[in-house]
Amino acid sequence: MDIFEKIYSLAKRRGFIYPGSDIYGGLAGTWDYGPLGVLLKQNIKKFFWESMVERRDDVVGLDGAILMNPRVWEASGHLESFSDPLVECKSCHKRFRADTLEGPKCPECKGELTSPKQFNLLMEAMVGVIEGEKQKVYLRGEITQGVHVNFKNVVDSTRVKIPFGIAQMGKAFRNEITPGQFTFRSREFEQMELQFYVEADEKEAEKWIKYWKEERLRWYFTLGIKKENLRFREHKKDERAHYARAAYDIEYRVPGGEEWKELEGIHNRGDWDLNRHQKFSGKDLTYFDEKTKERYLPWVIETSGGIDRGLLFFLMDSYNEERVGKAEEESRIVLRLSPKLAPYKAAVFPLLANKPQLVELARKVYNQLKDIGMIAWDDRGNIGKRYRTQDEIGTPYCVTVDFESLDQEDATVRDRDSMEQVRVKITDLEKHLRDHLKLRV
Repeated sequence: MDIFEKIYSLAKRRGFIYPGSDIYGGLAGTWDYGPLGVLLKQNIKKFFWESMVERRDDVVGLDGAILMNPRVWEASGHLESFSDPLVECKSCHKRFRADTLEGPKCPECKGELTSPKQFNLLMEAMVGVIEGEKQKVYLRGEITQGVHVNFKNVVDSTRVKIPFGIAQMGKAFRNEITPGQFTFRSREFEQMELQFYVEADEKEAEKWIKYWKEERLRWYFTLGIKKENLRFREHKKDERAHYARAAYDIEYRVPGGEEWKELEGIHNRGDWDLNRHQKFSGKDLTYFDEKTKERYLPWVIETSGGIDRGLLFFLMDSYNEERVGKAEEESRIVLRLSPKLAPYKAAVFPLLANKPQLVELARKVYNQLKDIGMIAWDDRGNIGKRYRTQDEIGTPYCVTVDFESLDQEDATVRDRDSMEQVRVKITDLEKHLRDHLKLRV
């Protein structure tokens, strides 16, 4: 079983991610986030926003609409360039991306393939109430354009001065021909992006692309990704997107091999976007520099990461199978997630569920700790199984209220990673956990 299968099994079993529309046989390339997946995803988004917007003076936020005027996608080049070469098997009629095939035969049935045809990745939708008079629009293929079409609005309504950025998170949609490898390639996904506007100057752009490469790599390290599992890969000229003057990928090394997967892109988009939108809309999108008294179209340094891909790689990077005792059957699966990302920051147990005094005190502790973040409650089965459950979902600390707690007014705090246990006074529990969790980026 490879790492994708292991993560899929864990994710479904423990309520991180389910197949979309599962009871109806699913819909390829769509996924539903369960109770734990929602918490993990929210934590990723929280720390992105905190580091990108809340802690910076040179970045503001935006939440653009998913549906946009179709002219946006003409201007952006997506209707012209956002496509893949597609072939179809003449025997089984399955379709494949031509640029991913190793030979001229169908990988499924070895049948003959058609010649490649371009296949646009934008998903179509219809807007209007009267059949026959509806307007064709597109579900956005990226969240980027919502920022650029609002560039003038943001400049006019705020006091931002170049260099400055606009950050955004949100859903995007791509009509992927071959979605796969769990959530790595999906038809519906979330992105976290920054469009950072700088002077139209090559040296200035190089300075900022270097800065954002280092900053984005640091962010992933801060949230627990192992340093040896991330690298940069520069795009060659013939593989750059149509808008890119320079392009780099942050790639993640998949555990168990030497396969590297794209996690985030960092691009110098030049003035492609503002230039095109100015041309197609007829609106003046130039920026007036008060220092030089000149107008110009700024260049854009973009950081564009997938939230779903990030979540998948955080799960992979934290996944461990360990022997915890001498007996062969004594093993555990543990997610060594950063406490910043862990769905639950701690779990609280009464040692026995049928002892009212223990349950009452444990409930008191549980309610006392809720200010820290999401806290799990578990009173099912023996204490060992409860520990294993929390290890498997990445909970950093477990707090057990036992008979000694009734007299000593303390509880056992067990560390997920070391499995060491210490006694802590109940009045000191919140401070003890806060000191160890270190929840700020």
